[in-house]
Amino acid sequence: MTHLDVEQLRAQFPALQQQVNGQTPVFFDGPGGAQVSQQVLDAMTAYLGRYNANLGGAYFSSHKTTELMADARQAGADFYNAGSAEEIIFGANATTLTFSFSRVIARDWQPGDEIIVTALDHYSNVSPWVLAAEEKGVVVHQVQVNEADCTLDYDHLQRLISSKTRLVACTYASNTTGSIVDMRRVIRAVKAGSDALVYIDAVHYAPHQLIDVQALGCDFLVTSAYKYFGPHLGVLFARQAVLEQLRPYKVAPAKDINPNRWETGTQNYEALAGFIAAVDYLASLAGDVRLSRREQLTESYRKIVRHEQMLSAQFLSRLSAYPQVRIFGIKDVAACDARTPTFAFRIHNTEPRAVSEFFGANHVCIWDGNFYAQGLYEQLGLTDGGVIRVGCMHYNTAAETEAFFVLLDQFFALQS
Repeated sequence: MTHLDVEQLRAQFPALQQQVNGQTPVFFDGPGGAQVSQQVLDAMTAYLGRYNANLGGAYFSSHKTTELMADARQAGADFYNAGSAEEIIFGANATTLTFSFSRVIARDWQPGDEIIVTALDHYSNVSPWVLAAEEKGVVVHQVQVNEADCTLDYDHLQRLISSKTRLVACTYASNTTGSIVDMRRVIRAVKAGSDALVYIDAVHYAPHQLIDVQALGCDFLVTSAYKYFGPHLGVLFARQAVLEQLRPYKVAPAKDINPNRWETGTQNYEALAGFIAAVDYLASLAGDVRLSRREQLTESYRKIVRHEQMLSAQFLSRLSAYPQVRIFGIKDVAACDARTPTFAFRIHNTEPRAVSEFFGANHVCIWDGNFYAQGLYEQLGLTDGGVIRVGCMHYNTAAETEAFFVLLDQFFALQS
């Protein structure tokens, strides 16, 4: 099968089967957090209910936890196509991991050094670096966006790179507008013009497109598993050669070996169990168990991309028929391969919150606000309530999209 069987996969998600006041809810809130499959829930319960223990014990449940940790690292390596499972580091979430590593990476920065962040990013990949730079007397540059389509201004990035650049932090896809960044182009430019490290926030990108850190040649890449059908867990890829050069902040008795020395305190082992199940769920969409997990993921994402591009084309085509709606981001239906199915828009003379409340009352889950993309909203002048955001995932359907527009027509009728 070359396409997703959406009805079959939806049956695996309890949230998609529930009734709220006699209605089946529609989840267009995926960019804020995805729903989870039953196998993720089962994996977390099975571990926590039978094997809850820490590492290093001489008994069965501790042995099970040690195996779980190794399995989770391998799942992360397969998901990212890392060269080694030892390049996978776990933490509470992407933001916490980034704050932690900003402290480590900035240790050797000197006054007059420079770093680059972007206006397209969620500020979880901006504030940690800006605060570290302030402490070290380091200059911060911010790459602008092209306001016509909310894509990254690559020419501006190129002008900012110099021999003084120590780090470039960049999103792989905007959690607000859905704009995908040509990350290979970014990394080529950075590496050609500096010795800077590249830190990628792929939190929004991960549920929509296949990640390949080896093909990218990045130094760091971070995601949060709850954005791709798993539990609340941060998953960081860190290139082994870079890890060996860095010094961790750790408790003295903890083993000084990679990657363990970067994981402070007891890990969330039940979340690791859920993470493995989430990766396996994604792999299962390939429908061919003869393939390796990485090969299955590659095929699964081909199907996901095909389905989501259909949803994007449908949504953009329908939304463009409303003259009172302004879309922020890529609007061209022919360019759906350059965006995720996440859409930001404003309605003329209407507060975004009023729209999300109307849809929420009808059990269609959408968002409003700034989504922590402060640089984007400041550049676009959207500090007065932000935008309305509708975000599709691979479990959303064309019928749900049509239902959205039925409600949108009802909203406009009430305003007239």
